[in-house]
Amino acid sequence: MAAHRSVAIALVASSLALAGCFGPTVGDVFGGGSTSSSKAAQETGIGVNAFLWRATLDTLSFMPLLTADPWGGVVNYDWYANPQTPNERFKATVLILDRRLRADALNVSITKEVKGADGQWTAAPVAAQTEADLENAILTRARQLNLQTTR
Repeated sequence: MAAHRSVAIALVASSLALAGCFGPTVGDVFGGGSTSSSKAAQETGIGVNAFLWRATLDTLSFMPLLTADPWGGVVNYDWYANPQTPNERFKATVLILDRRLRADALNVSITKEVKGADGQWTAAPVAAQTEADLENAILTRARQLNLQTTR
């Protein structure tokens, strides 16, 4: 019985040791891997800055997520209507363009529609400041996340 137990322990230990030799870990893929990792580990992570990615998801979490591509850096949100203004709705697309935490690595695009008297949704202009405000909110959150990991 003791021989079987020691063989089982040896098999588990060798399996765990070998598991580190093959492929990226979950942390590598989602940007939580070791900062001392080699260039190969950096190439297997997401294709964009992980802080901008997480900050985008956090900042726009009130909107329904439609699609998210962490390798291409595109996050699409579906229509959201504020309950206080049910006759207008918004859709957002966020592009993360770089692996570095930079202001020019982020592009937010908002689409707005308003409901007419006939009940049909029609396109409406969005103030440029709205997109800039969302970009600034995402950048602020990304900086906070970056500071949290360096402490």
